[in-house]
Amino acid sequence: MCALVFQMPDRSEGPPGPRTRVGRPSRRARTLLVTIGVLMVLMIAFVMFAGFWTDLLWYRSVHYSSVFSTMVWTKIGLFCVFGLVMATVVGVNIYLAYRLRPPLSAMSAEQQNLDRYRMGIAPYRAWALAGICAAVGLVAGGSAATQWRLWLLTTNATPFHVKDPQFHKDVSFYAFDLPWYRFLLGFGFAAVLLSLVAALLVHYLYGGLRLTSPGGGRATAAATGHLSVLLGVFVSLKAVAYWLDRYGLAVKHSDFKATDNWTGLRYVDANAYLPAKTILFFIAVICALLFFATLWRRTWSLPMIGLGLLVLSAILIGGVYPALVQKFQVQPNEAAKEAPYIQKNIDATRAAYGIADSKVTDYAGTSTASDSTLRADSNTSASIRVLDPNVVSPTFQQTQQSRGYYSFPSTLDVDRYTDGGKEQDTVVGLRELNIKGVPESNWINDHFTYTHGFGIVAAKGTEVTSGGGATEGNDPNGQPVYTEKDLPTTGSMGPYEQRIYFGEQTTQYSIVGGPAKELDYADKRSYSYHGKGGVSLSNPVTRAAYAVAFGEPQILYSGAIGHGSKILYNRTPKDRVEAVAPWLTIDGDPYPAVVDGHIVWIVDAYTTTDGYPYASRTTLGDTTTDSLTDDQRSVVAQQNQVNYIRNSVKATVDAYDGTVTLYQWDTQDPVLKTWMKAFPHTVQPRSAIPPDLLAHLRYPQDLFKVQRQLLAKYHVTKAAQFYAGSEVWEVPDDPASKSGKAVPPYYLSLKMPGQDAQAFSLTSTFTPNSRKNLAAFVAVDADATSPDYGTMRMLKLPSDAPVDGPQLVQSKFNSDYAQSITLLRGKDSTIEYGNLLTLPLDGGLLYVEPVYVRGANTDYPLMKKVFVNFNGQQTALEDTLGKALDSAFGTTGAGPPSGPGTGPGTGGGTGTGGGTATSPPHAASPSLQDALNRAQQAYDDGQQALKDGDWQKYGEAQKRLAAALKDARAAEKGTSSGASASPAPKASGKKG
Repeated sequence: MCALVFQMPDRSEGPPGPRTRVGRPSRRARTLLVTIGVLMVLMIAFVMFAGFWTDLLWYRSVHYSSVFSTMVWTKIGLFCVFGLVMATVVGVNIYLAYRLRPPLSAMSAEQQNLDRYRMGIAPYRAWALAGICAAVGLVAGGSAATQWRLWLLTTNATPFHVKDPQFHKDVSFYAFDLPWYRFLLGFGFAAVLLSLVAALLVHYLYGGLRLTSPGGGRATAAATGHLSVLLGVFVSLKAVAYWLDRYGLAVKHSDFKATDNWTGLRYVDANAYLPAKTILFFIAVICALLFFATLWRRTWSLPMIGLGLLVLSAILIGGVYPALVQKFQVQPNEAAKEAPYIQKNIDATRAAYGIADSKVTDYAGTSTASDSTLRADSNTSASIRVLDPNVVSPTFQQTQQSRGYYSFPSTLDVDRYTDGGKEQDTVVGLRELNIKGVPESNWINDHFTYTHGFGIVAAKGTEVTSGGGATEGNDPNGQPVYTEKDLPTTGSMGPYEQRIYFGEQTTQYSIVGGPAKELDYADKRSYSYHGKGGVSLSNPVTRAAYAVAFGEPQILYSGAIGHGSKILYNRTPKDRVEAVAPWLTIDGDPYPAVVDGHIVWIVDAYTTTDGYPYASRTTLGDTTTDSLTDDQRSVVAQQNQVNYIRNSVKATVDAYDGTVTLYQWDTQDPVLKTWMKAFPHTVQPRSAIPPDLLAHLRYPQDLFKVQRQLLAKYHVTKAAQFYAGSEVWEVPDDPASKSGKAVPPYYLSLKMPGQDAQAFSLTSTFTPNSRKNLAAFVAVDADATSPDYGTMRMLKLPSDAPVDGPQLVQSKFNSDYAQSITLLRGKDSTIEYGNLLTLPLDGGLLYVEPVYVRGANTDYPLMKKVFVNFNGQQTALEDTLGKALDSAFGTTGAGPPSGPGTGPGTGGGTGTGGGTATSPPHAASPSLQDALNRAQQAYDDGQQALKDGDWQKYGEAQKRLAAALKDARAAEKGTSSGASASPAPKASGKKG
């Protein structure tokens, strides 16, 4: 009655007036809104299309469209399959929960509150179900699509033919299969949990579950059965998780006293966690069966007892018991208990990082050879590189930049080239485009006019110039001796395409080959790109797509773009190789080489995994960091944790047309073989590497840095010694840098003990943990043409007779020659120390460090001195390497150097600074002889004043010396014979 009264209209206010449409938009407004909505959808669709279309065109331009299609179809397949499965599972459970709803019964207060929700949903049930299924399907499909690498690995898995020592499964199971199984397990848990939550909500909404139940049970039999099945499936998945966790112990990461990066089983894992996981697996299976039995028993008592038992067992068996084993069995005798597992870790780690075959040789560190023998052998033991590629980039910049819009990288590269019939270590750098140096920056200049760099510049690594010798006029001494220079470049490398459209510093896009002309190396020269690289912009749709992709509308309508125009982007070697081979980890230091008439970038690439049983993990971003990686070169894969790495691919990028070529380098690597099956015809066989390219391939720095970091601990091969930690080494900090970071490895040609000739090598040093003396010297054969390529040789120094390490040598240099360095620095100059090279020599160790001066008048570093230290006692600081070696070994010239790559700058005492060697002295004119006598006297007076600490007399002597040398040069030019003068006075820096 009350309801009827409530529903009766109130007529007291008279008849209703005419209806008005309050708030309803007009037809024109609705049309406008629909139009705006359609346009927005079309814009979003075109943006998505633009990204897809430009990616496809780029992959086609580099002839790797199969890579793009494989990735796209794999992602689409995973998205559809897993999205459909998730949507189906959740949708079926929602539908079942609705179909299993109880019939309407007496309305309780709880049901009255829910009734309005049921009534509100009723007209939209189908749409709500479809919307929920679509939402969970999209999320699940998107998540699954990101796992395309796991899918390709597991479906193309190649066996390692190496079995783990615990479960005797092939390593491929842990590297390729186990990660995929874990993803499937996680997906299963997500599907069951979403279904369980959805079923609970539907059962509660339609009365299958009740929070209050005056008339009986709070769950219907149908709801109980449905939910128990879902819980049974969940517990079944937990049982599978326990079983997989058993295998996961082989690749489990944990902290351990012996090493912070322990991977694999320890005693407590094998004797407590492993049996605990097995027991928990069976308990979970029983618990799942009890949940399934609820379909018949219609009671929760037994399943809940089983679930409680599972939780209690997980706490006691999976947590408390292993802790007790660790406390009372392992800790009292940890060394003996852990020894078998430590040995497995050592063997696996050395195999996974490719250091198992490293050769360790005891080395005395002191020499008994005579000084004359040492001086003679110093010419043949190594091509001592005095030109530091990490210091001389500003010198290249100032002397070879040629144009303000060109620049060199902040750290140069070391390669090998033949000059005069001899192969020698060479410092090289490309003259790349520097967009910041463009005189007037605008869209046309930045992207159409200034498009490319020009030429390679190369200098001998073992020589520098003497004033007026290798360079013209009054150029200061200490500059690089260029073998390839000027603009356009000329030198010993022969004719080659010098234009550089793709480089490390070329990050902006350029539009080339069309109506707009490009500026070539000279201001009045124009050029038009005719390479095969780039994407054509002749299609208006393509231009529109790039306008959207790059956010630059002028690409669509600019008149500078026409027939023949191409767009170049993704122009750094690293970006291009990463794009065509996204399964590879790229080295942080690509380097250029002239190969078959082209400049190509050589890029080392790695295959990695974190699933190698027992092998300790390392973070690549940490282990590849040194004193040069802050702002001079990039770090490989910042946070990529791995425990297996191989330099499996050597890639090249043509600097002119951007062609990317991948070559198989490690023919035995199962990870690369797996990827080659997933992406067929993308990697060329090793036999396809041209001989001219092979001559420039080298052992990569980043791989070597990872290996040396592991060798600091894993040079020890016995478990007891490894556990004791008495032989732990560390990579020393760079003594020439204030960064506090590791010293970088150095390329140079040297002869290790037992070798017959010099070999191009990559070298580094080790010091004992928290000490500064030398522990070991390591060199790896870096010449790809050598049969010993990759052979790692370590010279282990005695611990009972300490030998100075790099930091002690640098400290001694700084203290012994403090006054000389102060004088060298002068008033407005700064000192820069070059690479402190460590070289084995006749049982001892020779340290060589060039010293550079950046003067006020020449704002770039010039090599002015060379520091030499042998056996910690024989030291010298001289103008040239030859003089320094003479002074250190107490000789007056050991004859001309012999061996590849040595030149005047590295040889005997006749060197004048490395640019040119002086001719044998001839009879000097009286005026010349008088000037030389005055110079000698001024020099001797200056040295005596220096010893006495009389700086005023020292300054006067220096002025007299400068005047005498000026007179000597004038007298020398006046001689008609052209004979060289006698050598200028030299200081003896010998100590001890």
